[in-house]
This record gives sequence, C-alpha cells and structure tokens, in this order.
Amino acid sequence: MKVTMIGMGAVGAVVGKRLNEYSGCQLTCLATKERKLRYEKNGIFINGEKINFNFVEPENASPADLIIIATKNLQLYQVMEQIKTSVGSQTIILSLLNGIQSEMELCKAFGEEKVLYGYIVNLSSTNLDGKITCGHEGTIVFGENSNERTQRINLIEKLFNDAKVPCNIPEDIHLAQWKKYLLNVSCNTISGLCRAPYVAFKNEVTKNLVRQCSDEVIKIANAKGIKLTPQMTEENIEMVANLNPDGMTSMFQDMSAKRKTENDYFCGTVVRLGKELGIPTPVCQLLHDLVECSEILF
Repeated sequence: MKVTMIGMGAVGAVVGKRLNEYSGCQLTCLATKERKLRYEKNGIFINGEKINFNFVEPENASPADLIIIATKNLQLYQVMEQIKTSVGSQTIILSLLNGIQSEMELCKAFGEEKVLYGYIVNLSSTNLDGKITCGHEGTIVFGENSNERTQRINLIEKLFNDAKVPCNIPEDIHLAQWKKYLLNVSCNTISGLCRAPYVAFKNEVTKNLVRQCSDEVIKIANAKGIKLTPQMTEENIEMVANLNPDGMTSMFQDMSAKRKTENDYFCGTVVRLGKELGIPTPVCQLLHDLVECSEILF
C-alpha cells in the first residue's frame, strides 16, 4: 500500500516508524523544501534511534492509497493545500488531529467519500527538535462516518496490524471521537495551564477541575445527540493518571516551548457550540481565556 504521511512530530514519526519498517508499505513523508532539508540534515530520532524516512516535497508527490495527517489543527489549511498532489481518485484520507473539526474541513475540500474519522489515544511521546522520546506508542482509532465495516476499513486494519501499529475500530466512531475530545478539552488544557505532568491527575483537586470542565462538554455533546456520560470522564482521568508519571500532554509541551496551542479547537470550540445551543460554558470560557492570555507572552 502506498501511504503518504504529513506531520513528523511526536505522533507522525512514531506511527511512521512502524509503517517504514513494514515491507508491505511504501511510505512517503511530505515536507516543504525547508523542512525537508532540516530533517535530512538533523535527522529524526526516536528513543535515540535515527529513523531514515523518505521525504518528498508536496509538489513532487504522487497519488497515494492512504494519506495520514498527523500535524496540529493549526496547520490543517496548509496541509490541505500540500496534500492535493497526493490525492487521487481512490485515495483515502485519515486525520489523527485532535478535536472534532478536521474531518468536516477535509470533507468540504476533498469529498465525504474520501475521508475516514480517526484519532490516536494512549500515546505518550514528546518531541524536542526532532529527538522524540516515546514511552507508549498509542492506538489509532478509526472508522467510517456511517460506522460500516467496509472493505477499505478492513484493508487499513490489516495494514496497521501487519505493520504492528496498534489500532481499534469502535462500534461508534463519533462517540469514541467525542470521548477523546472530552479528554483533550479538559486534561490537555488543565495540564498546559498548570504545567502538570500525567501524575498530577492522581490528585483530587485536578480530578475535580477535570470533572467541572468535562460536564460542560457532556452537555454540548448530549445536545448534539452524542451520548457522552460522566463515567467517560472518570475513564479518561483513570487512563491519563496511569500514563508515564513524568509524561506531558501536547498542550503542556506547546506551552512549555512557547508555541501556539490548539486552545481554539478545544475549549474555544466548546464555547462556540455552547453559544449556538444556548448552553452556558463558564469553566471552558475561563480556561480558554487563561490559555489565550498566556499565549500573549509567547
């Protein structure tokens, strides 16, 4: 299978390493000319091992069977331009971006028939200038918009299994995606603001703040027909609290490095949806504003 990957950070490089090692996959990694030169000069290392990826500039790429997007939401519109030459008549697009928006934008740009819904969970990975430390590779969760077990879902599942990329196909991808979104809005935002590693989520004060934030997301989801529950909040807390104690969420990493965060795609989206639906979101509003205020200093 011809796979094109875009985004070679803490997520993309880890997934890409597995695909790169599998003989049944022809992996191409898209990178602009400047980024390509930097990668080729400095290399990408995972747990001290240099990984030799095949980098291609977007304009020189050819159509792929599968495109995997592993950037941040902030780069989505640039990515959609850069993958155009990689999208053919039979290409499947799988986004691993956080949140609930990327698939909608990809459907608008390339057609609903090309887009799968997905994300990655339980990944514990940090990236410092191309030197990636990965404690846990995580699991790719994906599915069709219709939740059908189509032939292409089976083909991609086989690819991931053969390449030793952990994956899961839930009965309801939308419910599963919103549960991950629930985690991102609460745990990601709180960890970033408080500079709190995963061990902090064993603390009752942190847990209660996660619950307050999550309650607002649950109300929004329920209003949209997504059956999130408070029990899912507890499952998220338990999962995060048992990751590598010193591990950091993506927002913690971004704020520590003084990079712009995905704040608008996490709490910001909750606030916007709350206004549309007439549902108060004071906790998410406060958390969103605190992150935005912090970013002024970046």
